[in-house]
Amino acid sequence: MLNIENLTRIFKLGNVEVKALVDVSLSIDEGDITCIMGKSGSGKSTLLRQLGLIDRPTSGQIILDGQDVTKLSDAVRAKLRLTYLGYIFQEFALLPELTAHENVYLPGMMLGSRGIDYKNRAKEVLEIVGLEKRINHKPRELSGGEQQRVAIARALINNPRILFADEPCANLDTMSSERVMGTLVRLNKELGVTIVFVSHDPDDKQYANKFIFLKDGRQVPEYI
Repeated sequence: MLNIENLTRIFKLGNVEVKALVDVSLSIDEGDITCIMGKSGSGKSTLLRQLGLIDRPTSGQIILDGQDVTKLSDAVRAKLRLTYLGYIFQEFALLPELTAHENVYLPGMMLGSRGIDYKNRAKEVLEIVGLEKRINHKPRELSGGEQQRVAIARALINNPRILFADEPCANLDTMSSERVMGTLVRLNKELGVTIVFVSHDPDDKQYANKFIFLKDGRQVPEYI
């Protein structure tokens, strides 16, 4: 489903080169729950942004269903993100002036779906994540865990095949974290969505069936 070959990402800060990723290779099969693990600064979020087509690698290939997506135009990559992938940001990235319902159906509007379709779909996915009673609440009226579940619902609006989550529990308490991770596992089992999530917490290994360990931008055998 998703293959990464010799992926390298180098950032230039003035005359200094920072190697965020170095020759990372991996494969993700349909139905996997893959956890990218490592300490802060290991390159986890950088790798997730490459997989989610938010950033481009300096070198290497990302093969999505047999197609090298690193060579596609920005417009085509954007369309793929909207129709094929879902992305959950660590800081929720919700618009404060919009309700949960409005935040969720925005990506449907971007695809040009008929109003009744994307609005009804937004209600459906909010029910899936257990927020049907909070549909008209704005982010400031929701707990951190509820805001993250709104972000999950938004990522599901266009029925993605792969869902990427960047440290989805980093800003949450233990109970909210368990609820969010439980939601992701349920989406995988009940809807067949392939999940790729980033974590620095070894306890999160229980939720995954495949692991990628990073240290200083390189793959290592185990997260220590």
